[in-house]
Amino acid sequence: MSAPRGEFARELAALDLSALSARSGRTTLAEVDAVLRRVVPDPAGRGESAPGRLGLEELAVLLSPAATGRLEELALAARATTLRRFGRAVRLFAPLYVSNACLSSCTYCGFAKGLPVARRTLSVDEVAAEGRLLAGRGFRHLLLVAGEHRVEVSADYLVAVVERLRPMFPSLSIETQTWSDDTYARLVRAGLEGVVHYQETYDRARYAEVHVAGWKRDYDRRLSSFERAAGAGARRLGIGALLGLAPDWRADVLALAAHASFLSRRYWRTEVSVALPRIKPSASGFPPAVVVADPEFVQAYAALRLVEPDLALTLSTREPAAMRDGLVRIAATTISAGSSTEPGGYGSPGTAQEQFSISDERAPAEVAAMLVAAGYEPVWKDAFPLVDSTPWHHPDPRTGPPVDPPAARAALG
Repeated sequence: MSAPRGEFARELAALDLSALSARSGRTTLAEVDAVLRRVVPDPAGRGESAPGRLGLEELAVLLSPAATGRLEELALAARATTLRRFGRAVRLFAPLYVSNACLSSCTYCGFAKGLPVARRTLSVDEVAAEGRLLAGRGFRHLLLVAGEHRVEVSADYLVAVVERLRPMFPSLSIETQTWSDDTYARLVRAGLEGVVHYQETYDRARYAEVHVAGWKRDYDRRLSSFERAAGAGARRLGIGALLGLAPDWRADVLALAAHASFLSRRYWRTEVSVALPRIKPSASGFPPAVVVADPEFVQAYAALRLVEPDLALTLSTREPAAMRDGLVRIAATTISAGSSTEPGGYGSPGTAQEQFSISDERAPAEVAAMLVAAGYEPVWKDAFPLVDSTPWHHPDPRTGPPVDPPAARAALG
C-alpha cells in the first residue's frame, strides 16, 4: 500500500512544472539579462538581491538554454552571493558506507537487488573502525550510507551505529531507506543530526519506470520522509535530484528548488542542503536519459544559489577535481573528500561492490590544501554535541513559534 501524500506532495501537485520548463525553453537573452540585473549590484551599491526575491519563474529563466550563453555573468553573480552569505568557509564531510545489501530494484543503482555483486554489511565494530580512520583524516562530519535492507540495516542496527560513532563525530547524518517518525525520533535521541534522501526524480511517471520493486518504489513515502524526520527533531535535511535520470533535468531542478523552499519555510530551525549529482557508471550499466553537460551543470548550481541564497549546496566526488575546484568558487559550500562508495572501503578496499565510480580521487588533505590555496577555509567541524537532545517541535509557523522542550520544562518548574 502506498503512503498518503505529505504536505509538500500536495504543494508540488499544484505546481505546473511542465509549463515552467516550457517557459525556460522560450526564454530570450533579454529576459536573462533582466533577471541578472536584479541580482548584480550596480556601482552605487544598489540592486543587491533580497532573500526570496527571485522565485520559480526567475529560476526557469536562469536555467534556460538562453542563459547558458550568459554563463560567465551567472557564475559571477552566484559567486558574489555565495561570498556574501557563506564567506569563504567550505564544510568537508565523508560518506561511510555501512552496507550494500538492498531489497529495492532501482534500474540505475549499483546496489540494486538481483545484481550479481559482492555484498557486505559491516558489523558495528567494523563501522567504528572505519570511523576511526576517517576521524584520523580530520573528518568530524560523517554521512552513513546503506542500501535498502530492513533486516541487515535495521533500525536497531542504525541506532547502535550512531551511538558508537557519536563520541567521535559531533555531526552524524544518514542516507538510508526512509523510516517512520518513531524510528527517526529514536535515531535523533541516539545522536543523529541529519537525514539525507534524494528523490532522484520528481517526475512521477519516470520515478515508477526506474524504481520497479521494493520499498523505494513508493514515491510519496520517500517525498514525505523529510516531514517525518524534521518532526522527529533532525536538524539537517539534505535533498537532491539525480540529473540524467529523467529527460527533463530542468523540471527536476525546479521541483527541487520548490522542495527546498518548502522545507526552509516549514522547518525553519533546520539547515537545508541541496545536491545535484549526475549519473555515474555503476554495476547497473544504466544509460542516462539525457547527458547534462558541464556548462549546464554549473548553470544549475549557479541558478540555485541566486534563487535560494541561503541553501547549503553539496558537491560529491562523483565530479572531477577541476569541476569541484571551480564550483567551490561559485556556489558549492559543502563537499566530500577522499570518498569510498563501498562498505569497508577505507580500511579494506575491494571487498565489496561500490555504488558508483568516483572521479575526484584526491586525499582529504589535498582537497583541504586546494581550498587554502584558493583563499578558502576548510571547515572540518561546525557542530557540537547537544546538551539536551530532546527533539525540537515544528508546528505550522502560521500558528506560532516552535516549542522549545527544555525551556517549556523549565517554565513548568
